[in-house]
Amino acid sequence: MSSSTRAAQASYVVLPETVTDKPTVISFLISQFPAIGADVWQQRILDGKVHWRDGSLITLGSAFIPRERVYYYREVAKESLIPFKEQILLQTDDFMLVFKPHFLAVNPSGNFVNECLVNRLRLKTANQQIVAAHRLDRATAGVMLMSLKSDSRHDYHELFKAGQISKTYQAIAPLNAEIKALVAQNSLTLPMAWTIKNRLAKTTPSFRMCIAGGEANSHSEIRLVEVFAGYGLFELEPVTGRTHQLRVHMMSLGMAIVNDRLYPELLDKADDDFDKPLKLMARRLRFIDPISQTPIDTSCDSFVLADEVAKLSLNAD
Repeated sequence: MSSSTRAAQASYVVLPETVTDKPTVISFLISQFPAIGADVWQQRILDGKVHWRDGSLITLGSAFIPRERVYYYREVAKESLIPFKEQILLQTDDFMLVFKPHFLAVNPSGNFVNECLVNRLRLKTANQQIVAAHRLDRATAGVMLMSLKSDSRHDYHELFKAGQISKTYQAIAPLNAEIKALVAQNSLTLPMAWTIKNRLAKTTPSFRMCIAGGEANSHSEIRLVEVFAGYGLFELEPVTGRTHQLRVHMMSLGMAIVNDRLYPELLDKADDDFDKPLKLMARRLRFIDPISQTPIDTSCDSFVLADEVAKLSLNAD
């Protein structure tokens, strides 16, 4: 893989105590990462790209040691550059709030090893301890909370686990027939609101979600706040944080988000079209800083519905 792109920052895996049938580190890595061929792991080790926590190199014969960390570098044959910039919105000693653009992954994943938000911020600030306190899909833009210190990281993760952080998203979607009829009759009253509670489960392929029977495990509050030329601007508040929750809930209203390649139909895999981002954005985060007890309320720029509809017309196939 001499022509491949290697991650600037090492990833690591902790060798679990529960594994007893893998006598060597390489046998565990091959089992743990089935998408990476055994020959690839062998070559990485021979090239000195896999090491212990203290920097000493792992060899093909290195024994499996439970609870030890094994460091390695992600590699991809070709990494695309994302032509949009992140922006630091607020920074304290313990955290920063950052605008993540569409198409930029938060962490190394898939074909992206260096073109991710965490790596960009580590390079920009020379702080190798930066980690994301929560998730945001690569396709989704918006405000993200980043932890800056390992000793306070737990406090910010707990905000999300305890439901002590409020998130407001915006989305643009074509109006369904019912709302279009209300617009035509000049009888639409805004905001129009929905409370959606249902059970989300994995479907096929496994990265997509569907509405399933059973006890609700997802809850979203959705408001239509503006209409223009057959499209609506929506404010969405996810009370729970299930994968693709807002995208599936918008689809369930018959108003799938503009440029969604997963819902309602899974489109064929294709290169990113930077002119057609998913029109979903995490616009606002509110919480009480667990360290200083200061109220935090940070937003990024809002979608302007008329401007976004004009772009849709311009980029129509």
